Amino acid sequence: MNKMRQVIVGISLSAGLAFNSAWALDISSQTHWQKVLSEHSFCEKRLNGEIFSRTELFFGLSRSTGPDVTERQFQHFVDTEVTPRFPDGLTLLSGSGQFMDSTGTIIQERSKVMILLYPFSQRANRAVEQIREAYEDNFQQESVLRVDKQSCVSF
Repeated sequence: MNKMRQVIVGISLSAGLAFNSAWALDISSQTHWQKVLSEHSFCEKRLNGEIFSRTELFFGLSRSTGPDVTERQFQHFVDTEVTPRFPDGLTLLSGSGQFMDSTGTIIQERSKVMILLYPFSQRANRAVEQIREAYEDNFQQESVLRVDKQSCVSF
């Protein structure tokens, strides 16, 4: 009888924990979406802004074989691959950074950071991916880092 009581108590506790976990997840999800809606509302109503996607692309300028990508080559890339896809504009920053390549070697290099602000769409997302692929192919890069978030913008 004592063993049976332990089993019943264990089942009851497990069911209670599962219910409480589901309830907590539901509350957490509601809180998240309330926050998002509140931020969107604040952006639109208080700042007279719009929610845009903000994508930052990090382009390394060194190559494992051959010379570094020159300013002229990079500008040609922007003119031919980026501007046709995002003619409304972009911001380009120069910097230096480092990363670990696929062999575990730390590579220090000059870099470019491109900031794109745009209304999100599947077409725009594909355009960003095409830019990344074109840079990797044209300049023998392992990858182009992409960072995305939403921003409130007004012009």
